[in-house]
Amino acid sequence: MRAATAQTKAGTLIEALPWLARFKGATVVIKYGGNAMTEDALKAGFAEDIVFLLYAGLKPVVVHGGGPQISKQLDLHGIESTFTAGLRVTTPEAMDIVRMVLVGQVNRDVVGLINRHGPLAVGMSGEDANLFTAERKHALVDGEQIDIGQVGEIVKVDPGAIMALLGDGRIPVVSSVARSDDGAIYNVNADTAAAALAVALGAEKLIVLTDVEGLYANWPDDTDVIGKLRADELEALMPGLSSGMVPKMGACLSAVRGGVKHAHVLDGRVPHSLLLEIFTDEGIGTMVMP
Repeated sequence: MRAATAQTKAGTLIEALPWLARFKGATVVIKYGGNAMTEDALKAGFAEDIVFLLYAGLKPVVVHGGGPQISKQLDLHGIESTFTAGLRVTTPEAMDIVRMVLVGQVNRDVVGLINRHGPLAVGMSGEDANLFTAERKHALVDGEQIDIGQVGEIVKVDPGAIMALLGDGRIPVVSSVARSDDGAIYNVNADTAAAALAVALGAEKLIVLTDVEGLYANWPDDTDVIGKLRADELEALMPGLSSGMVPKMGACLSAVRGGVKHAHVLDGRVPHSLLLEIFTDEGIGTMVMP
């Protein structure tokens, strides 16, 4: 029995060999969010996966949001959470909470979990070293532009600080807050921030962790997950996607169009889904190719 178990483990390790060789030295940007960010066992497993990637010779970069944590704090402060076209309406009062939660709470939590394994992770926000420069974004409702407050669209990425950390063998952990050229602070969508950073870094992969198995072929009638599709095929599907999947699949599309070789949407509720995607022959979730 022990010998059979050992052989199974050895088989798994050998299966990883060509992937280890292929991705040695590659930069991988991981968007972290959803249930993987709120359940303790999944949080600990995510940190282990990120450290494993580093020790396996890859260069992981984590970009995170914090929707559930932000909503909770807004409720505690008596500030109503409202959404327009899937985007959080962000008043100046709400922006103070968003910034506090993303930079001061969620970022610290992620960095702390990774650093249980050594002095590896360094937290920063999109404001630091002008990593993300944003402009005010408007929501489009029935063809009309609606002001949704301090919500930004990234117009420039300066990845110098990230590249310095990667060169030093560190794991950058980035919260999705940006500033504008005139010093205003903006809440930016973490999916699109991760895609913009992946393009700027010339990353091998963008991986978006979410709360579904991947992109469904014909939701809700057909729950078969699409394993692989090309950018043009995804673009044709975009108008029919649910509002929650639009930013995630849009991020994958912009990443591969910007030179990232592969973009993936994975179920963050599956323990060690990151490792299964990168180091096994089958992979899981949906992969978008140029």
